[in-house]
This record gives sequence, structure tokens and C-alpha cells, in this order.
Amino acid sequence: MKITYLVFIALWIFGCTVSKNKQIEPGKILPDNNGIHINAHGAGFLYHKGMYYMFGEHKIEGKKGNSAQVGVHCYSSENLIDWKDEGIALKVIEGNSDHPITKGCVLERPKVIYNQRTKQFVMWFHLELKGQGYKAAQTGLAVSQSITGPYSYVKSLRPNAGHWPINFSEEQKKKEYDYSINRWSEEGREAVVSGMFVKRDLKGGQMSRDMTLFVDDDAKAYHIAASEENGTLHIRELADDYLDFTGKYVRVFPEESNEAPAIFKRHGKYYMISSGCTGWKPNPARSAMAQNIMGPWEALGNPCRGTEEQVKTTFHSQSTYVIPVHGKEDAFIYCGDRWRPENAIDGRYVWLPIEFEGDKPIIKWYDKWNLSQLDN
Repeated sequence: MKITYLVFIALWIFGCTVSKNKQIEPGKILPDNNGIHINAHGAGFLYHKGMYYMFGEHKIEGKKGNSAQVGVHCYSSENLIDWKDEGIALKVIEGNSDHPITKGCVLERPKVIYNQRTKQFVMWFHLELKGQGYKAAQTGLAVSQSITGPYSYVKSLRPNAGHWPINFSEEQKKKEYDYSINRWSEEGREAVVSGMFVKRDLKGGQMSRDMTLFVDDDAKAYHIAASEENGTLHIRELADDYLDFTGKYVRVFPEESNEAPAIFKRHGKYYMISSGCTGWKPNPARSAMAQNIMGPWEALGNPCRGTEEQVKTTFHSQSTYVIPVHGKEDAFIYCGDRWRPENAIDGRYVWLPIEFEGDKPIIKWYDKWNLSQLDN
């Protein structure tokens, strides 16, 4: 009995050492506990009761995998290295073509947060209705009492109908626009910057595409998404139960075409990693900083360091989330996706440590790296 116990302890210590020394290989196959490449694209992460949970788009083979054929996949890990398949957290609806999340819709970038007051797990995602391309520009909501699901669909909408941005002037509210104007002309761009699309969408709600969620230290939650025809980011305050919008929101970097936002907080300051808008093709990353999440935001430039090709393509990836590593101070991981629209299931994950030069986040390429590199 004593020998068995000692063997168990030895194996446990060995297992911990192996996990600690395992390396992350950006862009390579990331296997789960079944040896299958993790299928959770455009992912968000939630740390809850000592465990990390990863939620992302479940893809299938071929171009068809760019639409939602299965739903949102969930994985869990204690160490960000070894991942367990927790199954499909939110399933798309089959047999009801009128349902907003029917099979074949576009359901992207799911993010889950936990409401301490209601004890409920809340998922928001970017939703495009089946057969409408990217015209709908909605955000969808699902909830669950269990972190791994199943999640129940609640609603989808365009946020903040009838509400002006808090950083919108009275002059902007009164301005009239010619909506037939060429958006890409000098006059058109000026109109977009001044708020043409905000006014156009005021009654029906603001567009919402690439998105993320952020919960601040005071438990206040925010929904950050590309809006205004992907020209401007909106940072929107969520209600205390995280199930709706308060009507309080700001426009960030009007008509600078940011998408793929990822937000984190360090030393009381808010940081954002985002990308430009070039479809499935990678482009140079962008970074920004603010003293208040509602702004004003200061552009910090491209955070990537490396070869010309690496810098201009963000290491052939697009941002999806920044993971704050629990138990380590100032430890953050950039999480990006390598989209492969010709065969969606073969998308890869690019996870890299975030370093800092003063207040500026810096991302460098490592063929392999260990979590110990995040130790200060």
C-alpha cells in the first residue's frame, strides 16, 4: 500500500513537471485529451474556480465550415496546456429555418462571462442570419447555469436602438446626411467620421460584428464590437445582469476600420489589440491604451516585432482574445487565429506571450515557448 502511494505521488509530480515544461507551438496542431485538434475558432476564455474554459466556433471541412453547422465548442484546462473536450456548449437549431441560430447561419467569436450576482453564465456572439450574408450585423445572447452548457438561446439584436453615443455632440445629432454618397470619397469619409451611420441606424440599433466582452474589477461588463459598416468600434455598457445594454456607449476610432477587438487591463490601464479589415487575409495588428474603458483611446501602433512579413501579417493571424494568466502578475497571452476559409476546420491558433516596453504591449514570435516565460 505504501509503495503504491509513493508511486502515485511520483507519477503526480512527474505529470506536473511535464505539464509545466510543455511548450506552446504557435500555428501547430493543438490537440485535446482525445488527440484531436481543438475546434474552437474565434475563441474567448473564462477562468472560473481554478479552470480555464475556451469557447469557440466549431468548424467542419470545406468552405461550408465558414457558416455554423454545429455550434459553439467548449474545452477546459487547468494549465492552458492540456485541454479537455467538454462538448458543444451551444447547438445551432436544425429543422427550423426561421430560427435566428438555425443551421447555416453565421455565428462567430462567442465570448462567455460569469455574473456573480445572478450565478449565471452569459454568452454573447456575432450573428448573421442565414442567407443574408453579413447584412444583419447582430449580436446574439445565450445563457446557462452550467459553464460548459448547454446554453439556451435568448435573443439577437442590434444594440442601443434609440440611444446616441455619449461622445456624440449635439451638432452631430442635428446633422443631415445624403446616404447615397460614396462612402470612400473624401466627403463620404468625413460623413462617416461625423456619424452618418450612427444616425442611419439610430432607430433600429447599431450594427455589431466582430466582438469581445470585458468584465472590469467592479463587475461592470462591456460589449466591444465593430460597428458602422466595420468602420468604427463601439464600446457598450451591459446591464448589471449582463443580459442587455444600458444605452451607454462610445465610438472609438471613427472610420479607422478596426475589427477583431481584444481587451485587457494592466496597472489600472486598459489595452486593446485589434486588426484592420481585409476579409480573411491577415493584416498588421493595432494596439491602443486608455485610462478609462469608455475612452479616450490612444493608438499605440503595431505591437508586433519580427520580420517584415511577420509584422505586416501579425504572424499570419488575427486577434481574438487576450488571456490574463491567473496567479502571475502582468502575464498575458495574445490569442490569434489563422483563418483558412478554403477548409475552415484546418484553422490554427497563434498564442504568444505579451511583453511590454514601458506602457506599450509587444508581441514577438517564438517557434516554441513555455509559460515560465511569463514569470516576472
